Amino acid sequence: MSGVLERTLGILETLSDQGQGMELVAIADRLNMPKSAAHRLLVDLIRLGYVRQVRDLGEYVLTTKLVSMGLSFLSQTGVIDVAQPLLDRLAEQTGELVRLSVVDGDRLTWVARAQGARQGLRYDPDMGSIARLSCSSSGWAWLSTLKDDTALKLVSQQGLGIPKEFGPNAPKSLKALLKALQDTRKSGFALTEETYTTGLNAIAVPVGLSGQMPMGTISVAGPSSRLTRERMLSMVPHLMSAAAQLASASGASPLLSRRSSQSTLQPIYAA
Repeated sequence: MSGVLERTLGILETLSDQGQGMELVAIADRLNMPKSAAHRLLVDLIRLGYVRQVRDLGEYVLTTKLVSMGLSFLSQTGVIDVAQPLLDRLAEQTGELVRLSVVDGDRLTWVARAQGARQGLRYDPDMGSIARLSCSSSGWAWLSTLKDDTALKLVSQQGLGIPKEFGPNAPKSLKALLKALQDTRKSGFALTEETYTTGLNAIAVPVGLSGQMPMGTISVAGPSSRLTRERMLSMVPHLMSAAAQLASASGASPLLSRRSSQSTLQPIYAA
């Protein structure tokens, strides 16, 4: 049964990265399973409403059912009610994309955003995606609050985001990543320049109450041509203020209040 479950979840996760859909052979090859087994699982997923086929014998794509479930869950946790006004204000102050990520076990997931840019280039990724810890500002901000061995373990589990798949300045080694985390700890914020995506800069701070594990991060991201290092540094007070307000208000959201109190990880300042 566990094998069937793992394969089913594998199909869903694989299709979540393929907006244009995938053919049966490609899905089976990606997950290293027989085509017959993949087909049986896809038939069940279609019957249950999680997957649809674009055309006869054509690509399989996800439906919006999983998205609906995720949004329904978030609406019940109170995350959006608590965070959105603060994100909207920060987006207005910075004029750029503002995102909230939440720590979920050993992952960091973007769950809410506000877009401040009214004209020109915009960076606007989908919510619900998991941050690559090794090369995103949100990842650095969270990892910087952990002990080095814990941070490296999380990165090793997820994999190091190499430059050819992410930005040209993505750390090329764990040693380079540790240096970035040390700098982040000293400054209290993570500043990245074309590490996650070519042409993208970002700055992030952890969100959490003093003495507890962070529940997530708040970040500001935008095109490197507009979001320069100098401009990002000028945003630090606004980011810190928003993070402090969100941490104080987190008790109103069951999801946020549980993240820091139930974490099995230990913050660096607990050492």
